[in-house]
Amino acid sequence: MLSPHNNVYSSYVLDAAWGAIEKRIVGSKSCEKERQYHVQIESLQKGKSCGGALLNTHWVVTASHCMWSLVTGSSNNLEQNIKTEQQFTFKDGDNTHDFMLIKLNEAVPAKLPTITLPPVGCQRPELNQQVEVGGWGAKTADVTSEEQAKKPDRLKCANTAITGCGDNDKPGDKYYSDESTTMCAFKPGVEACHGDAGSAVEYNDVLHGIIVSEPVDKCANPIVMLDVCYYREWIDKTMRENV
Repeated sequence: MLSPHNNVYSSYVLDAAWGAIEKRIVGSKSCEKERQYHVQIESLQKGKSCGGALLNTHWVVTASHCMWSLVTGSSNNLEQNIKTEQQFTFKDGDNTHDFMLIKLNEAVPAKLPTITLPPVGCQRPELNQQVEVGGWGAKTADVTSEEQAKKPDRLKCANTAITGCGDNDKPGDKYYSDESTTMCAFKPGVEACHGDAGSAVEYNDVLHGIIVSEPVDKCANPIVMLDVCYYREWIDKTMRENV
């Protein structure tokens, strides 16, 4: 169930422009001090970016389609740009999931905020429960590309509610998903947009989802996410076996 990807950086990455943290949630308000664990995942594919969440000084959780990427971030006025050492995609037999852990090739300072994982054996939030999403990006959903997205000057947060998923609410076609892995959230006017895939979904201040809305480069409502509880034991196993 472990698929490591070694040496994921080329000289192209090293020459790339360093970016600020990016998150894009439409229909939101400015955050106060929430979500300081967020990092940006920069892709080599057309310069797109994703979100991610810092689990500890060496590990980030995000979506698998954010492969071949550079981790950048800022928190408490400290900015860092860090290459990855390995990327681990969740695989169940022949099925690849849009869920990935990234190991950093150097530790970030221990003082940086991290997100709290739920306990092993946890249960997903029930229908109608409120969850929080957050982002830096598009203020409106009437854009057709990441380049057109109008970004706010402050981190934005929004609450939305867990709802049932429709037939088309799933990750990209190359990734496996079913009712046991996928959750959805809906609130009128709240959308995950350009660059939000891979970002954390919080429930009671704990990580419970990773945004994987399809299409990942457009705005989506309902917001589609993978259930962190489904992957919880694998997260511990992967980090333990790759110290």
